[in-house]
Amino acid sequence: MPDDDSPSDGEFERALQELLPEVPVVSSSYLAEGVGCTTAQARDWLYEQWNEDSLDRRKIGGSTFVYYPPGRERDHPEEPLSETAERAVGSSKREDDERVLFFPGRREVAVDSPTDETRERLSRIAHVVDSTDDSYLYKISSGDVWTAAVDSFDELRAELKQVVGEERWDTGFESRVEDDWRRAHEFTLRTETDDSGREFTTLEATDAETVQNVVRRKLKHNDHYTEFLSDTEVRLRRGATAEVKERLYEEGYPAIDERRIKEGDSLEIELIPDIELRDYQREWVDQFTARKAGVFVGPSGSGKTVAALGAMTEIGGETLIIVPNRELAGQWQEELLEKTTLERRQIGQYHGGQKQIRPVTIATYDTAAMSRHRKLFNEREWGLVIADECHHAVADTWKRFREIQSVARLGLSATPVRESGDAKEIFTLIGPPVGQSWGRLFRDDWVAEPTVELLLVPWGSDTARTRYERAQGAKKLIEAARNPRKREVIQQLLSEHDDQKTLIFVDWIRQGQELSERLGVPFVYGETSHDRRETIYQQFRDGAIDALIISRVGDEGIDLPDAEVAILASTMGSSRSQTGQRVGRTMRPMGNAQVYILLTKGSSEEDWGRESTQYLAEKGIDIEKRELDDM
Repeated sequence: MPDDDSPSDGEFERALQELLPEVPVVSSSYLAEGVGCTTAQARDWLYEQWNEDSLDRRKIGGSTFVYYPPGRERDHPEEPLSETAERAVGSSKREDDERVLFFPGRREVAVDSPTDETRERLSRIAHVVDSTDDSYLYKISSGDVWTAAVDSFDELRAELKQVVGEERWDTGFESRVEDDWRRAHEFTLRTETDDSGREFTTLEATDAETVQNVVRRKLKHNDHYTEFLSDTEVRLRRGATAEVKERLYEEGYPAIDERRIKEGDSLEIELIPDIELRDYQREWVDQFTARKAGVFVGPSGSGKTVAALGAMTEIGGETLIIVPNRELAGQWQEELLEKTTLERRQIGQYHGGQKQIRPVTIATYDTAAMSRHRKLFNEREWGLVIADECHHAVADTWKRFREIQSVARLGLSATPVRESGDAKEIFTLIGPPVGQSWGRLFRDDWVAEPTVELLLVPWGSDTARTRYERAQGAKKLIEAARNPRKREVIQQLLSEHDDQKTLIFVDWIRQGQELSERLGVPFVYGETSHDRRETIYQQFRDGAIDALIISRVGDEGIDLPDAEVAILASTMGSSRSQTGQRVGRTMRPMGNAQVYILLTKGSSEEDWGRESTQYLAEKGIDIEKRELDDM
């Protein structure tokens, strides 16, 4: 949406002609500097010129394109783009402008203007705790060390040193991180066989001192283990393994699970000839099948479901798939029928609408957690359990499905983060993260990185501001969401993107109903019947409607592959996972997806906007902030 002060096409063209003699290629930041406008305005104009074939472009970083006249590479082959691109990118992308501050005592790293390489390194070994404009504060917690996407402590140390620099390295910090790494490798779960051929599980420590300090003090005899087999090994009580893993994790000792679980009933399944795994999907599958435990972590559009189908073919065992809702259960069934050699009779759904247990069974988390149903699942020898949107798997009422035994256990999630702070349990219950690097997917053009803007919206009236100031607690967020100026901004955005499919997310039913009535756009929320939802979704997919207002029911499990624009109009709180899911609705291989997050200026929504986008910033997505003019 252009501001009133948005430059004209003529101003952009004049600036472009002045810049190109200096550098053969330009980027949005370089053009913005020449015109005197925002980077977002320059990026939009350059994209339009490329879309109209007036300019060519090349991607040179995780989120950066350079543009140049058509035929420039042909006319000037002696000057490769790689040698001139750095000048065109602008100061924010040059490595010598990156500034790193290291706080070893707090285990934090602050980075101004980080390069793509730095952000990718930190995404594997740390998490973002705060961000402002182009500055990020990362923390390296114990949990980050335990789940770091590296194979050794030496590799972890080398990654950290590359970021903070050898001259800033702190040996005390190294000692603490090494202790975290050691704790994550102290205990191992294994399968043993007694003289009668009966299998049981053992917990083995690296030394006797650890057994004394942890096992004897934190685990209970008979409740958790039955006997000591040696100074470093105990035999676990049957059925106590999951609780032992959680207890050890809580004490700071995540166990390595090397149990040999039953083979499970076999399943003949192959991908159809038209489906071929991408290189990175094959890497995910290979890593998973080697461990038989793990979580595929990737943005929407990266093909986690297809990779999971690839894992099914490698495991070759009967499979239980657990999902958050019935809509996603239906989509999984269609994916299986379209992309694998399975027949409909081999696939069953088990939830409120249907109760079928087949070689491949798709159940909801709610159903899988109920004891009367879980008993049926336990009677079958599964080769594989797949937990889709697996950040749900750690909720107390759903966590019971952990007792379902299988040869392999796979999780899928774009956003394995929870505001309750228990995201670490995902990797305890299911397995280590696989495929965390979003930057690589952006660079290789497998997934288009969206443009994300925080729009600070002024109050539409004094009455609305007064209602907000008088409100208490959660009602403040409701009043901020209902700011009437937001409706005007949404209307402007719809006009700006009138040829693109747009999703408008709301968290307050009344706001959704008001927007639906004023804008003439369908609204889907909890009370919308299942059949009505499917009708509206299909109309959206087919292009019969190009805008849709949707509540939290659309955060997960709905196949809306052509959404090009997302507008986040309100929130119930600072959920990084929810924001990641909604932004992910636009992340597909093609296009220039745009996400707008509307925040009422001067309200608690401003804090939410900063907090909720931390996960996206951590994954290398640029977040821009823009204040809209008062009316």
